[in-house]
Amino acid sequence: MYDILIKNGTIVDGTGNPMYKGDVGIKDGLIKEIGDLHNENAEKIINALGKLVVPGFVDVNNHSDTYWRIFIDPNLESLLHQGITTIVGGNCGSSLAPLVNKDIIKSIQKWVDIKGVNLNWLSVGEFLDEIERRKLPVNFATLVGHGTLRRGIIQDEVRDLTSSEIDMMEKMLKDAMKDGAIGFSTGLVYTHAKRASQDEIMRLAEVVKKYEGVYTTHVRGESGELIDAVEEAVNIAQKTGVKLQVSHLKAMGERHWHLMEEAVNLIETARMSGLDINFDVYPYTATGSVLYILLPDWVAEGGKKLMLQRLKDPDIRARAIKEMKEDAFDYSKIVISISPLDKTLRKKSIAEIAKSQGKGIEEAIIDTLIASEGRVVTMMEVLSEKNVKNAIQNPFSIISSNGSGYSIDHQQTGELVHPRNFGSFPRVLAKYVRAKSLLSWEEAIRKMSGLPAEKFGIRKRGIIKVDNFADIVVFDKNNVEDLSTTDNPYQYSKGIDWVVINGKVVIDETRLTEARPGAVLRRESRSIFEF
Repeated sequence: MYDILIKNGTIVDGTGNPMYKGDVGIKDGLIKEIGDLHNENAEKIINALGKLVVPGFVDVNNHSDTYWRIFIDPNLESLLHQGITTIVGGNCGSSLAPLVNKDIIKSIQKWVDIKGVNLNWLSVGEFLDEIERRKLPVNFATLVGHGTLRRGIIQDEVRDLTSSEIDMMEKMLKDAMKDGAIGFSTGLVYTHAKRASQDEIMRLAEVVKKYEGVYTTHVRGESGELIDAVEEAVNIAQKTGVKLQVSHLKAMGERHWHLMEEAVNLIETARMSGLDINFDVYPYTATGSVLYILLPDWVAEGGKKLMLQRLKDPDIRARAIKEMKEDAFDYSKIVISISPLDKTLRKKSIAEIAKSQGKGIEEAIIDTLIASEGRVVTMMEVLSEKNVKNAIQNPFSIISSNGSGYSIDHQQTGELVHPRNFGSFPRVLAKYVRAKSLLSWEEAIRKMSGLPAEKFGIRKRGIIKVDNFADIVVFDKNNVEDLSTTDNPYQYSKGIDWVVINGKVVIDETRLTEARPGAVLRRESRSIFEF
């Protein structure tokens, strides 16, 4: 007798192979049998007639850790309602471990108020133990953030590292990989990582290669610098042989949209030469980022405290405003998403704020940063829909959310979160598969499950196969849809009828259960990761 029997469904197994009719028998957290099981019994029978039965989605670019969501709201409901069953944290250069000391947690203060943060770990192993105790509903794995390592060595300084300091970072990374991290990430666009040399990244990538992990990178620039930035990432992969994942590949700003095709061509050429390189993409034309990245680089050097001191100095302020005007960025597309200021500022564009205060836009940006103590998250409508479509179709792309888990109750805070937190995966299925037929169901599901699991070394997940872990989603392909919008993001996606994680039902006919069966995925566990 099975624990769960999924009957009468159409299976899309995550490999890209054609869908087929079949039943799935689940026992002790594993897929035990696939085929004609109409004579079998189970404690729970799910009738999937007219629905697709697919592997749980693997979100390799998730920020539920660095946005502190796994602690504040560990049910991560907006992820579950998308069919996400596994998340990878530690992205874009920031991870919650290893910490040389507890002050290193400052690396996440650009996204979350860290005043109320309490820590009881330093190493990756201790961090993963803590996550295990908290019992998330989804499976969780982590990368090691380059920015976290770097700040562990030189604190808030922004400078080149000595060879001995890089030696220390290598040792920290080795220990973290041994502790269970699955790879290494950089966020080279952020202040504390901008000075990192290619040699520094290469030496760390060699460590990751040794442990057969993956190197993910938020590249050094996503506007006019995009091609140089992607070339740098490819060069590191060529010289080290490390598996490379370019995080949320995009070209920001209309005058840079044409660069996206060239960036993708670079990746395709690298693939043809034998490199293991992919990129991930989320299905929106709005980005979400911190406001301070619009300042000249030198303003933010040395950390938040020095940045705010500079912005309060009249002469430095004038110089910054002059350089921002020369940059000719289209600031009209920027909307305040998250800020500790009065709720009336949220949902307003920087242009509106400037006009209401009788100031120039550059002045308004600086004043908003000062008043918010540097912590302002924005949404910017700066991407090309054509580029998004082409990226989603590309054979080397992986679907990710670049988001975090929220409940709809979070809207009471007044924060305007990005709709990708609620809708990324169903949006691809509804808009780009069902409505536009840009991908087949089999291709899309592979980009959400089998391909990311394979890329990140996550064994026995991502494919519906006997003896794999029972992470399964059942949905109606005619009904699945994202409902979250920029103006009203707090809406769960619809059409995800059942979600099973490690053989436990987490969503039962669209209703959340109390089960929290997520596993912590550690690199050294041979039952989960293969070498």
